[in-house]
Amino acid sequence: MASNKSGIIIKITGGFYYVEAADSVYECKARGVFRKRGTSPLVGDHVDITVPDDGYCSIDIIHERRNSLIRPALANLDNLMIVSSLKEPEVNLYLIDKMTAAAVSKNITPIVVFSKSDLASAEELVRMYRSVDIPAYEFSSVDLRGLDDIKAELKDKVTAFCGNSGVGKSTLLNSLFPELELKTGEISDKLGRGRHTTRTVELFKKHGGYIADTPGFSTVDIERFELIRKDELKFAFPEFDSYFGTCKFNSCNHLCEQGCKVIEAVKSGVIPESRHQSYIRMYNEVKDIKDWQINQ
Repeated sequence: MASNKSGIIIKITGGFYYVEAADSVYECKARGVFRKRGTSPLVGDHVDITVPDDGYCSIDIIHERRNSLIRPALANLDNLMIVSSLKEPEVNLYLIDKMTAAAVSKNITPIVVFSKSDLASAEELVRMYRSVDIPAYEFSSVDLRGLDDIKAELKDKVTAFCGNSGVGKSTLLNSLFPELELKTGEISDKLGRGRHTTRTVELFKKHGGYIADTPGFSTVDIERFELIRKDELKFAFPEFDSYFGTCKFNSCNHLCEQGCKVIEAVKSGVIPESRHQSYIRMYNEVKDIKDWQINQ
């Protein structure tokens, strides 16, 4: 006799969905009704499944999501752990800011980790992100600095680790949880970027919650990462919050307008200039894009 169970999708491979339910993992197919509705199950979805006596299990219901990301394709996240190397490859503040904004816009807590801190100092960058209420840490696989603080952020949370290729996501995860034994890649001297070592998104049950390693981003992926509508973008930068409603003009976009309090805060050093530059660049990317084109 078939039975019904509730669980969470932990992996998707080749059209099969692997659902953890009642301390077991079930290989499932999704019902055709989801395809007709234009809905695809995501890793992290909470679902109801039917387990038959023989044949494939089926995903029957996808419960309402708290949030979801397109890149990486995940649902119901608490944290987005953004890993950026200080060297090899060089730190990319724009990519970090684009990912922190995507997280904030989806009510996900962004956490920035600067890896390879044995090669360069992360002190100034850590201080900058913490000044705008974004948790930030340094990490070195050589002496494991920062590891305990980073691990504390994972307790009882669903956390995705992401970043561009070669920054050391898998190395960090292996340091946190050696039993994972994730493959790590090396930097290509010719291209100056890492090789993709993670091919699929998968959740691992760890530290009272779940963690996910995700495929690294290429340069092209950076431009496509989670576009945010221009009218909503300012809300994805927490350091702007206290200045809303104080600018000279109600229609202020906080770009270069006269009497803009955000710009004044940038000039006085209260808001980091690099963060404001990232905001302007992101705004210009989407200012002429129609709503229906966002995240297509």
